[in-house]
Amino acid sequence: MNEEEKRDRQMMELLNELRVALPGVQFLLAFLLTVPFANGFQRVTTFEKTVFYAALLFTAASVVFLIAPSATHRLRFHEGDRTFVIESANKYLIAGLTCLAIAIVLAITMVTSFLYEHWIVIAGPGAIALLLVVFWFARPILRG
Repeated sequence: MNEEEKRDRQMMELLNELRVALPGVQFLLAFLLTVPFANGFQRVTTFEKTVFYAALLFTAASVVFLIAPSATHRLRFHEGDRTFVIESANKYLIAGLTCLAIAIVLAITMVTSFLYEHWIVIAGPGAIALLLVVFWFARPILRG
């Protein structure tokens, strides 16, 4: 496989990965944008509002990072610098997934805090955080 074929394959793999991640994060953002207008939001504590707002910001940042490869490609594809596009898109995708993982844990923390008290507010989101760290980051990095 020559270098151009390798870059074509890398570009297709990157686009397929984005097609998986982007709809989920867009759905989460849309959902979070509607939460403050729900009837029960008045009962949310200051802690829950703070966690909610952090989840909203991390979700929005994830959307920015996950759409950035498209903007980079659109603005640079005439330059013929496919290596730059692929390498920067890879960094954006990792940043977007990191923000999404944080947003997921925060959103689950907010909901769990709203529904329950005490240890489960830490245990539930903590378990999800552990799964995200292991399967999205540690295992791929360690290749185990």
